[in-house]
Amino acid sequence: MATIGRSFGTLKNMNINEIKGLCDKYGFKPNKQYGQNYLINDGIVKKIIEAAELKSTDTVVEIGPGFGILTFALAERVKKVIAFEIERKLEPYWEKVIEDWKIKRLKDHEIEIVWGNALAKLTTYNLQLTTYKVVANIPYQITSYVLRALLELENKPEMIVIMVQKEVAERICARKGEMSLLSIAVQYYGEPKIIAKVPAGSFWPRPKVESAILKIKIERLKDLKISESGKFDKRFFRVVRAGFAQKRKMLWSNLAKGLKIDGEKVKEILREVVGNEKVRAEEVVVEEWRAIVSRL
Repeated sequence: MATIGRSFGTLKNMNINEIKGLCDKYGFKPNKQYGQNYLINDGIVKKIIEAAELKSTDTVVEIGPGFGILTFALAERVKKVIAFEIERKLEPYWEKVIEDWKIKRLKDHEIEIVWGNALAKLTTYNLQLTTYKVVANIPYQITSYVLRALLELENKPEMIVIMVQKEVAERICARKGEMSLLSIAVQYYGEPKIIAKVPAGSFWPRPKVESAILKIKIERLKDLKISESGKFDKRFFRVVRAGFAQKRKMLWSNLAKGLKIDGEKVKEILREVVGNEKVRAEEVVVEEWRAIVSRL
């Protein structure tokens, strides 16, 4: 097995047996509650690294570093990695490997571990950064919560590259006719793309689902000033949530009821924007939603 980004110290030749040995040493067992499944496929690590388009001046935020299989691959290529880890049993491990990292004269490539729940810390931890990227193998059960937290930050990342469940990645990248509240939310802020599908055997413990590397390039609304975008965001999602309230009903009906506005006015707007007053929410893409919100 290749050892991308793991050529130093205790991480050399890390594989399943190495990870199991570290688990025994630190009294740690992968927690199903936290969705802890560790990457053991260096080919997949390489694809994640390539997708992130890393530069030596980058700062990267990681969620759930575990034993650092991805962390050190990132750190060798960027200026700093800020990793959020919830499992305190790993604190002695990280104290040791970070010290080893510094001794190896790699001080220009800093690693900082932030202990605690990333969802709680993300909004309060002051990154004090102009730009940064998020690269992570996150627990699948918190995917939508993590994305929401990141995308609603005032200082959003310029790019997100994360491992997610394959079906969720496909939902996020949906097109007209298959849109959902999740796909609208992500595509409103950026451009999602599936980089590669990842088999279950690429992890330990082996998950019961297939995975995918998802890349999201974040874009700010070009037609709004930054000071105005927050207000538009709130209006936008209020309208979209109303539109998806009852999926079997036509969009005009959901909007009229949910927003308490005249149904005929809504139909007229839909005819102007979509060309059809009888559409359902899943048939409307982000640009059309923006036009609808502006007219409402």
